[in-house]
Amino acid sequence: MAMTAILLAIWQVGLHEVLLVTAAAIALLGADDLAVDLIFVFRIVTSPGRRRTPTPDMMRRTRPLPIAIFVPAWDESPVIAQMLAQLTATQRYPDYRVFVGLYPNDPAGRLAVGQVADPRITPVINPATGPTTKADCLNALWQAMCAHETHHGLTYNAVVLHDAEDVVHPQELTVFDAMIPGNAMVQLPVLPLPDPTSLFVAGHYMDEFAESHAKELVVRQALGATVPSAGVGCAIDRAMLGRIAAAAGGRPFHADSLTEDYELGHRVRVLGGRTVLVRTRHDGGLVATAEYFPGELGAAVRQKARWLTGIALAGWDRIGWHGGAADRWMLLRDRKAPLAALLTLIAYFLLLAMILDGAMRLALPAAARMPAVTTGWVLTLLWVNWAMLCWRLMLRALFTTYAYGPVEGLLAVPRAMVGNIINAGAAWLALRRYWGMLRGGRLTWDKTRHRFPEPI
Repeated sequence: MAMTAILLAIWQVGLHEVLLVTAAAIALLGADDLAVDLIFVFRIVTSPGRRRTPTPDMMRRTRPLPIAIFVPAWDESPVIAQMLAQLTATQRYPDYRVFVGLYPNDPAGRLAVGQVADPRITPVINPATGPTTKADCLNALWQAMCAHETHHGLTYNAVVLHDAEDVVHPQELTVFDAMIPGNAMVQLPVLPLPDPTSLFVAGHYMDEFAESHAKELVVRQALGATVPSAGVGCAIDRAMLGRIAAAAGGRPFHADSLTEDYELGHRVRVLGGRTVLVRTRHDGGLVATAEYFPGELGAAVRQKARWLTGIALAGWDRIGWHGGAADRWMLLRDRKAPLAALLTLIAYFLLLAMILDGAMRLALPAAARMPAVTTGWVLTLLWVNWAMLCWRLMLRALFTTYAYGPVEGLLAVPRAMVGNIINAGAAWLALRRYWGMLRGGRLTWDKTRHRFPEPI
């Protein structure tokens, strides 16, 4: 009996202390999120005029300037032809060219691009066999564009980034043409497409992007912090990209980066360029990039692990801490993601531990006589975290409802748990990958299988 009492005491003390530390850490991270929410509510919603949107006069320029579109495409034969056909058939802009990055050991991809007979499409074959990295492919496209400019005696006004699975909005280039003067980088919202075959895994991307691209990036812009590139639906001023390339030996994208798009926004900002998010509507709909996101659990974990590795871990080494207080705060928010995901996973295990503790108190008289673990500061923090969780779920549901309707808004609540599990798995995988990078591991194109919407 004495040994049982000792073990129960160790259990009670240990559970109480772990609860206290975990609850305090979650409350601290929750306060950080709450600060962003309050800035959005009181500074953005009450001052809608602060948002940068193109006016009708800006979008009716008599002489639109030429724009280059970069589409890196390693092993994208299932979607690239449909993507290019949709883009060239619907884009309402008179002067653009699409540079498609291909590889010599991807004959299916080269064949698929060749099926789209449009003179505005320029296939670019990478001199190296694939896969290299997405950034390396983008560098090959940059060099091909520069050669094209020299040969034809022209200069593109902007470079637009897209992926092979993107559904490009017909008014996208018109918006970029209107906003690039005065802005070095312009990002449009990204809207994940609803996937009826994956309501929860693919669906959780809808919730995250709906909130991030309607609140998080808007707050960053309002505070004067860097708006990072999402890698798609993003335009960079040609002169600015030329400055970045000149400082990097003619290769503007870091070939050894997992998240070259995210880093690009910060490099533009360091050089004094303005980065902005533009939310504007045309014919009742948001001008945004749409695409399917992974619908399988493993694919979602791998994709998010790449994001976390490149942004929160390797990005810390590569970018450091730059800018003023707002930029540093947002860098901290980006880099807390692995910690937040792992803390959430610990919280789920602690919930199970508390259920077990309650069961032991019912079954064992000695356990029933032990002090409760949820007293004092632990109880206070648990109530604080519960209130912030309810607030967080309500906001997530509201943003999803605004973007996709009330049914998806209701699904956003249970999908939050799915997202937490995916993020926790991604954080663990990201830590393993980062450790491998520190030990000299080779980077390659870590991509997922893509789909394109079927024609209606």
